[in-house]
Amino acid sequence: MKFTFGPVPSRRLGRSLGVNNIPPKICTYTCVYCQLGNTIKLRSEREAFYDPRDILRDVEKSVKAAQGKNEQIDYLTIVPDGEPTLDLNLSDLIKGLKKFGIKTALITNSSLLYLKEVRESLKELDWLSIKVDAVNKETWQKIDRPHGKLSFEKYIDGLLKTAEEFPNSLNTETMLVKGLNDTDEELTEVAKFIKKLKPDTAFISVPTRPPAEAFVLPPEMGTINKAYQIFSGFIPNVQLNISYEGSDFASTGDFVSDFLSIISVHPIRQDALNLLMKKRCVQNEVVENLISKGLVLKNEYLGSTYYLRNLRKAANGSVS
Repeated sequence: MKFTFGPVPSRRLGRSLGVNNIPPKICTYTCVYCQLGNTIKLRSEREAFYDPRDILRDVEKSVKAAQGKNEQIDYLTIVPDGEPTLDLNLSDLIKGLKKFGIKTALITNSSLLYLKEVRESLKELDWLSIKVDAVNKETWQKIDRPHGKLSFEKYIDGLLKTAEEFPNSLNTETMLVKGLNDTDEELTEVAKFIKKLKPDTAFISVPTRPPAEAFVLPPEMGTINKAYQIFSGFIPNVQLNISYEGSDFASTGDFVSDFLSIISVHPIRQDALNLLMKKRCVQNEVVENLISKGLVLKNEYLGSTYYLRNLRKAANGSVS
């Protein structure tokens, strides 16, 4: 098991070394827009998945390899195959990451922030992104499709308490999906709520990679612009997170292992893959072989070709 991927280009964090602390694909939500496909194991209870010492050893190896190749790392980012706060060992993992002297970040869907132990574990982070796709219960259920045991009221309460307690850079992210949460009324309610959270930055995102559900599309540019204007009327710092993040992916070890680790969490566009293969002097036959074995999926979305890992096969133990 490889627990790290990258460094990869991040629209929010510069060059990020990803840390994957959740098996594929265990999550509290099965969001309609998820770039990793539908959730394989929908859960609401936290559990221990991996020994943090194993993850930290992999991080140390990847950091050293990146430094040896002069690959910049701006953040160690916990952004796994599923929801990172499901991990009972999260606190130990975050504390262990601090020893590398690199800023730490985590991206969460916010579903478990109502738990005090989750909020406490996150306080060691330098940067935290909390998802706020909707503040209307019906819309939340339609777009995020939460586990049946999760409470909308607790979700809202967890967001508010996190905003009160988190000591460092707190940021929100709102994913807009055409026809689901992009009306003026929905956008205004979300913006008013985010104002209460007082984030450093409120990011507005749209689907840019193949989503879990085929009907998912980004809103029209006019709607995205309107969303920006509405958010800016309530929140001091709003940023659109709607462009391609770039193609500068890194591979610091075995190409196949690195490639599979990256696309487990971060599907790669064709131009980025071409650049990565050129860096490592890898022929296209290597990727085609992975596709023929069913380990890699090739999808089209909005006129571009993307490569992502077959997480169902990985979850069944078919991939080391």
